[in-house]
Amino acid sequence: MKNKLSLIALGLIAATPAFASQQSESQGFVDDSHLDVFLRNAYINRDYQDGLKDKAEWGQGIVATFESGFTQGVVGFGVDGIAQYGVRLDGGRGRSGAGGIDFFAQDNDGRAKSDLAKFGATVKARFSNTVLSYGTQRPALPILTADDSRLLYETYTGTLLTSKEIDGLEVNAGYFTDEQRKSDDSHNSGLESISFGGASYQFNDQFSGAIYASHIEDVMNKQYLGLNYKQPFSTGQQLVLDFNGYNSRLTPGYAESLDTGRSNSIWSLAASYIWDIHTFKIAYQQSSGSTGYNYGGYRNQGGVGDGGNTIWLANSYWSDFNGEDERSWQASYGLDFAGLGLPGLSWTTAYVRGDNIKTSQTSNGKEHEWFNQVQYQVQDGVAKDLKFKVRYSVLRVSNNASDYNVSGNEVRVYVEYPFNVF
Repeated sequence: MKNKLSLIALGLIAATPAFASQQSESQGFVDDSHLDVFLRNAYINRDYQDGLKDKAEWGQGIVATFESGFTQGVVGFGVDGIAQYGVRLDGGRGRSGAGGIDFFAQDNDGRAKSDLAKFGATVKARFSNTVLSYGTQRPALPILTADDSRLLYETYTGTLLTSKEIDGLEVNAGYFTDEQRKSDDSHNSGLESISFGGASYQFNDQFSGAIYASHIEDVMNKQYLGLNYKQPFSTGQQLVLDFNGYNSRLTPGYAESLDTGRSNSIWSLAASYIWDIHTFKIAYQQSSGSTGYNYGGYRNQGGVGDGGNTIWLANSYWSDFNGEDERSWQASYGLDFAGLGLPGLSWTTAYVRGDNIKTSQTSNGKEHEWFNQVQYQVQDGVAKDLKFKVRYSVLRVSNNASDYNVSGNEVRVYVEYPFNVF
């Protein structure tokens, strides 16, 4: 056994290309440090159908992130920090509280919090091209992705190891014991623990892949496989194939609490053709098993606890098209107005239709969504990088699938401004 381990170690060393390590190029704790500030004004409105009460929230958020450099030497040390503050501008009693909005959590009296203040810090150490960190983290991995798509950021507390010792290979492993909800300043989301590991590898300029697995205590085990292939044809033209798939197994107790089965497999395959300023995409997504795909949410609300963006699938807009046995098709078109003399302006529209949804009432529930998004980013001048984003979705769900999803119209308006202090 020892000989086998030695041979594996020698193989890894031999495979490692002779390139300088990040730590050997460190300029020091201060010289490599930077402070960034992100301003976001966000509004979201959901006009629900079927007699449900409409929900809307509006807020102003500010996020400051500090990242130090690493001290010089064989092993470098550093410190990171994050401070978040949000002010509610609208969305009081009766209009807040929708899970999918989640700008400001509600107090016991049913009122949304008027403001939020959250802080976190991380200590880190680096050897060669490997970083070990502990503290407040925002993982962005297919089996654990902290949500940053609302007003403030979702964060986790724990340990993360990221290694890039072999060119093209990134290995990640971690263990987190706390999840801080994006709409709350407390640390009582109920997460027991989540442990995970996996790797992504860039095989060549065209082909890459990733494989990950996670264990969420008292909830489930999950595995992920992702493959991406890019085939350029000529200047300005490219075909992109993107496969993403998850396999999940719920614990008996968690499945019983949801009154559902324990197993789910879900995958999507998207083909995008990029032709100059145009992007045409078609996608197919398939869910199978005795339950739908479960992700995100908060343990104290019956959720999973693995991050609000942990769904790296093609057909995920307002609806995720992830019901039990659901299958869905997408047709999408994107336009980059830079080729028409308007750099920074883009438009995306998509239509997704799902059927075969299994619920307590039927085995063929249906839903469909029409998604539109217009985005503009200032290209230069004093307001460089200022971004305006407007999103509009129309979602309709058949009556016999109402216990899976709800119909409605959604509007999101975001104004975002990131800038570097130093």
